[in-house]
Amino acid sequence: MTTTSAARKLRKTRAAVAALLAGTLVTAAAVPATAAPQDRPELRAAVEAFADAGFLGIQVRVRDERGEWVGSAGRRSLDGNAQPPTDGRYRIGSTTKPIVATVVLQLVAEGRLGLDAPVADHLPRFGLDRRITTRMLLQHTSGLFNYTGEYFPDGTVVPGLPSTGKDWVDHRFDTYHPDELVRFALAKPPRFAPGTGFSYSNTNYTVAALLIEAVTGRSYGDEVHRRILRPLGMRDTVVPGSWSGLPGPHSRGYYRYQDGGQWKVVDVTRQDPSLLFGAGDMISTTADLGRFSTALQSGELLPAPLMAEMRKPDPTLGYGLGIFVQDLGCGTVLHHNGSPPGGYGSLMYSSPDGKRTLTAGVTAGDADVNPGAALNQVLPKLLTTAFCGD
Repeated sequence: MTTTSAARKLRKTRAAVAALLAGTLVTAAAVPATAAPQDRPELRAAVEAFADAGFLGIQVRVRDERGEWVGSAGRRSLDGNAQPPTDGRYRIGSTTKPIVATVVLQLVAEGRLGLDAPVADHLPRFGLDRRITTRMLLQHTSGLFNYTGEYFPDGTVVPGLPSTGKDWVDHRFDTYHPDELVRFALAKPPRFAPGTGFSYSNTNYTVAALLIEAVTGRSYGDEVHRRILRPLGMRDTVVPGSWSGLPGPHSRGYYRYQDGGQWKVVDVTRQDPSLLFGAGDMISTTADLGRFSTALQSGELLPAPLMAEMRKPDPTLGYGLGIFVQDLGCGTVLHHNGSPPGGYGSLMYSSPDGKRTLTAGVTAGDADVNPGAALNQVLPKLLTTAFCGD
């Protein structure tokens, strides 16, 4: 697919949270945790609330001083009553970003990248603004246009590549080369001068993944596998490239969209993830993401000075270098949630010491719900239950 042909299909509007999920109203009991020393009714109720709020299904894993609890609620697919598998694979979307950030920061620790050095030195083919540094990519302060679209506070929308609505449905099997994504973004005016603002942009992490390739001479997927997945035993995590499949046990993911004034629902379990190269393309499980989150926050993957940099939040949205820093009232959590354009959602939270984690995979169905509102309704209770007690 060429940038020119894609540009002709650009949409002019989308809700800022529409990529998260659209769900269906289902009520079901959570699966009791086989590994837990005792039942956790408060967690079970918080998980069931997701199905009640309109999501098709959810699987959750909590690790804390009481052990490990796993559960699920809702349905695995629209055409059956089976519950979501608690070991199911799912598309994690932007939860990919902290994994990419960790690899980049490992290269900084090895002296192969400078955190505040120009990225252009390693990627001369793009003619990047020399003021853009590695830190700016990881913290979304580069000003680079977001190739999936820019949304301004006054309601102005500058469309990007097809990533929502019928445009994305029609193009969900298109394959993009990462250079194509970056060049599309660079053809648009920057959001602001490098280092003068904050704006969440998938382009930053596609460039970061290409930076990994330029410095190591290996594909970003191979380097993630060598540095993160293999050492941590994350055997069910995949960097899929342009492969549209979903391996192993999994729930179906659906997408609800408008076509000619009519609402339609399509199964989007299969989709080409190359649109989000380095920014949201990975597939994983709650167990693997919990393993990564614990290793990262406990200091296993990065030296203490770089962990401190990673946790230093931008004042706008509390974003550090690949992770959000959030105060729950009872303490701080580090997290990064995500979703591809449709079908799936990912939650990944950890305490600062990595001893308490919550990971979840959420699936969308056919219910007429506002995904952002539904998530805001049920997520706080799940977080406070997992991290603050009853």
